[in-house]
Amino acid sequence: MFALSEIDSSWHRIFTPHLSEINAILDSIDNDEITPSRHLIFKSFKLPLPEVKILILGQDPYPTSGVADGLAFSSGRSDLVPASLRNIFNEYCNDLGYPKPNTSSLENWAREGVLLLNTALTTEIGERDKHKLLGWKNLISSIIADLSTRNVVAILWGNSAKSLGSAFTHRIESAHPSPLSARRGFLGSNPFTRANDALKRLGSEEVNWKLP
Repeated sequence: MFALSEIDSSWHRIFTPHLSEINAILDSIDNDEITPSRHLIFKSFKLPLPEVKILILGQDPYPTSGVADGLAFSSGRSDLVPASLRNIFNEYCNDLGYPKPNTSSLENWAREGVLLLNTALTTEIGERDKHKLLGWKNLISSIIADLSTRNVVAILWGNSAKSLGSAFTHRIESAHPSPLSARRGFLGSNPFTRANDALKRLGSEEVNWKLP
């Protein structure tokens, strides 16, 4: 069962109408080998809603066991950097001039007000998009609808993210960082400096993107 105590109280208003649906999803996958682990599914919502400055919208968690950590594109294994994250780090270095991170975790970004949100919060180990149709979309749509009314800058990578984030006034769009598309518009897109420029125009504090 899902409990509202798993997330910051500022999200309760959005989550409450979806409680029965969330519990139905969790019940349906209770006997499956899922990723991320159950205690990490709602990790991104530890960030208080009023503190969200940037939304980075992903798709579903990495399917390899032990990699997904509840934050989109982040990895819980320092010994394994997924291909999309490698490209994100390449762009991070080129855009910001920082050295390659020594971590695969993006928790520092979350602490800076970056909501790293997947459109499906779970998948089955070894299976991409396995839980895409389980009903997570309804909750995520409510979250995106609320965020789009705030001074939040959306970083949208790939066509799926662009479509879901079309209501945002402040958008940074490019190709997805996956190996299949990174060279078709993601690499060289400077999403981090562009996002900070947008925050400055909004009168918001910039994000410190520096990773350990």
